[in-house]
Amino acid sequence: MASLAIRHVALSSKSAKSALGYIYLKCHVKPGASKQREGIVSISENVIEVCVSAQAREGESNKAVREVISSVLNCPKSDVEIVRGMKSRNKTVAIEGIDIKGDEEKCISGIREKFENAVDD
Repeated sequence: MASLAIRHVALSSKSAKSALGYIYLKCHVKPGASKQREGIVSISENVIEVCVSAQAREGESNKAVREVISSVLNCPKSDVEIVRGMKSRNKTVAIEGIDIKGDEEKCISGIREKFENAVDD
């Protein structure tokens, strides 16, 4: 089975009263795009395509990816972290502290909808 673009990873806690955890996003980043193209380009079952105007050097594009994703999800940049692919165009981005409120599928659908609405036509 192919890895999904958006998935939930629960935090392991002995006294978990809520379903806090991480949302993992599988992204393909296109650095050096024009400022007008910056943002979410497309979303499929397997990957979210992100264009950023920052160049791929000294972490500039990674910072821009974090800014784009935090903007789309309306969450603090400090909750967005690149956990895999720091020097690659293929990245795994973790969003911290998402409370799925007992319905993982509904939460992921809501996040997917936010990304779909962010795609420029």
